[in-house]
Amino acid sequence: MTGDGRRESLPSQAMPPETAAAAWPVDDFVASTVALSPHTRRAYEHDVREFVAWCERGACGRPGDLDHAVLRRYLAYLNTRGFTRPTIARKAASVRALSRYLRRTGRAPSDAGRHLHAPKGARRLPRVPRAADTSQLLEDATERAANADDHSVAVALRDLALLELLYGTGIRISECCGLDLGDVDFRKRTVTVLGKGSKVRRLPMGDPARTALGDYLRRGRDAFLRDGSPGQAVFLNRRGNRLSPRDARRVLDCFPMGDGRALHPHALRHAFATHLLEGGADLRAVQELLGHADLSTTQVYTQVTRDRLKAVYQHTHPRA
Repeated sequence: MTGDGRRESLPSQAMPPETAAAAWPVDDFVASTVALSPHTRRAYEHDVREFVAWCERGACGRPGDLDHAVLRRYLAYLNTRGFTRPTIARKAASVRALSRYLRRTGRAPSDAGRHLHAPKGARRLPRVPRAADTSQLLEDATERAANADDHSVAVALRDLALLELLYGTGIRISECCGLDLGDVDFRKRTVTVLGKGSKVRRLPMGDPARTALGDYLRRGRDAFLRDGSPGQAVFLNRRGNRLSPRDARRVLDCFPMGDGRALHPHALRHAFATHLLEGGADLRAVQELLGHADLSTTQVYTQVTRDRLKAVYQHTHPRA
């Protein structure tokens, strides 16, 4: 007790006296997420910095004072700001990760976010091109590569290889852009990718992808090389840098669907999974190919398949 009768607050574990701003180790937390994908790391950093800024406006002075009630007030605050339920759920996941880090490093006496639950929004089914639409896209890319002149053949070969690899292996666009030459084994017809959580998986590569990638590496890749280019990167952009997901999005923009809309690169991953399941593939095998840690993540594609089968039934059966 203090001299005026007020209860003296106990310092949190292993916390030296610091200013409120310095007490929140955001940079250290971000550095601890190195095993996560770049996209997830950016989301965590953005969300955690927002949370700390809210705390420092008077909600919670330092990590040792963080408790479940503070976190619930933060979720309520996000709700009043008009964020959607999926966005609030994502921000809650970021805060839970911070809370675990604070407890693990001794900056907080307990994991305040351990039992924090955020409302989950309805899961949106991915937009998946039909097999015929995907085949037409790849045929268009093949035709463009076959008819390209000397000035555009390198780009056409690269784009075809990119599209064939995305659809033929189901890898994420970030994994595809991160491929190095040593990750491709033409003899064994495999590609090795570094996925989320630093998990490595080796994937089979079909003949169309193998042929397109081989043509690009033999006849197109050298045209992109510049001084300072990453020597081992498989896919390069016009500036000689490693191809980025944004660059890949521009490639898809060149091949719109029949309705005029362009696909997102991730749609080819969705198509890979859905078309495998429609062809009779085992769900757990698809899970392994996609690199999903949780089978429930893969199961969303079974819903897409059921919806398509139902639509076919209703449009073709006389008693539907």
